[in-house]
Amino acid sequence: MLSLSLFQISIIVDDYDKAIAFYRDVMGFTLLEDTMISDTKRWVALRPGEIGAQIILAKASDEMQKAAIGNQFGGRVGLFLKTDDFDATYQKLLSGNVKFHEAPRNEKYGKVVVFEDIYGNKWDLIEPK
Repeated sequence: MLSLSLFQISIIVDDYDKAIAFYRDVMGFTLLEDTMISDTKRWVALRPGEIGAQIILAKASDEMQKAAIGNQFGGRVGLFLKTDDFDATYQKLLSGNVKFHEAPRNEKYGKVVVFEDIYGNKWDLIEPK
């Protein structure tokens, strides 16, 4: 049987340094790699914790990609960030001026709130039960 896991996902951004500053400094992700590939392209990888998928920052290189910035999931929540301390994580994001779409709520599966990154991509912050 094959062993598969989600290793990396990409988020289309307009500027590497601005995106790094947000995901590293506001969201608390670890910058794993920032390697220059060409004059206009870098390989930038971050991860929110010790395990799980890495986020690859992909700078938009044409008009179609630029149009997708902030709307990679058609306006739906497309990214899910799990925490073991909802209240502390929520406060950290609030202090970073992250935009929330609602107040935190308790669901059958845990505590959750919808927020967006600097580009408008929607995320769920979840502390599972």
